[in-house]
Amino acid sequence: MARKITANVLTLIVALGIIYIGVSYLLTPETLGSSFGFPHWPTGEAADILTIKGGRDIVMGLIPLALFLTGQRRALGWVLLVETAAPIADGTLVLLHDGNLATAFGVHYATAALVIVAGVLQLQVARKEALQETLQAA
Repeated sequence: MARKITANVLTLIVALGIIYIGVSYLLTPETLGSSFGFPHWPTGEAADILTIKGGRDIVMGLIPLALFLTGQRRALGWVLLVETAAPIADGTLVLLHDGNLATAFGVHYATAALVIVAGVLQLQVARKEALQETLQAA
C-alpha cells in the first residue's frame, strides 16, 4: 500500500510540476529562462522561443496525468520512463554548452531520477495489481 501511495504522490508531483513549469514558460519566459542552466539565454523577442518549451512541458505533464486519472498504471509507468529522455537531454545540453553544472545535475538529472523512480514504482504496482486480479479470478 505504501508503494502505491508513493507512486501516486510522485506521479502527481511530476505531472503537476511540469505543467506548472510549462505554464510559467508561457507566461513569463524571460524570467524563467535564466534558471535553465545555460550561460546565456535569449531576451526580448528572441525569448519567444521559450514558449515552445512551455508548450512541450505542459503536454509532458498532461500525458501522465491523463493516464493516472484513467487508471492506466502500466502505460503510465512506461510513459514516465520514456519521458525521462527530456530532462536527461536538457541536462546534457546544458553541460555541452558550458552551462551551470549544479543546475544540470541538481535540476535536470535530479528530475530524471525522480521520474524514473515514479515510473518504476508505477510498473511495480501495476504488476502487483495484475497478479492480484489473476489470483482472484482463479
